[in-house]
Amino acid sequence: MPRVIGVDIPGKKRVEYALRYIYGVGPARAKELVERLKIAPATKADDLTGEEIANLSKLLQEEYVVEGDLRREVSGNIRRLIAVNCYRGIRHRKGLPVRGQRTSTNARTRKGPRKTVGAVRGKEARSAAKSTAGAAPAAPSK
Repeated sequence: MPRVIGVDIPGKKRVEYALRYIYGVGPARAKELVERLKIAPATKADDLTGEEIANLSKLLQEEYVVEGDLRREVSGNIRRLIAVNCYRGIRHRKGLPVRGQRTSTNARTRKGPRKTVGAVRGKEARSAAKSTAGAAPAAPSK
């Protein structure tokens, strides 16, 4: 497994696909990197030479915002939205969808598992409730 800017990329995969394991490198950027460094597209990540890995690391660090810097930038942007109390910041704070999705149904990824509201009781409490509900109502005493 070659190591590029602190990330182990899978060695058995083609370089273009292995580079996507780096945070901030997607399909378009991976393809662009392979073309700029003149790496054969069919090359597996294990077959990269030390020089190619060094060139790749240098290019990523100098020209792109990836990994730790990008994560810091994104979290900083979210913190700023929360601090200024804008709509998106409030949605982030509450853990709800930010981009206008519906929340009446769905949105389970953001909201987490369902929290059932209502009379959910143990087995004993349910059986006791059934037995009292089936009995005739007691006559009021005078």
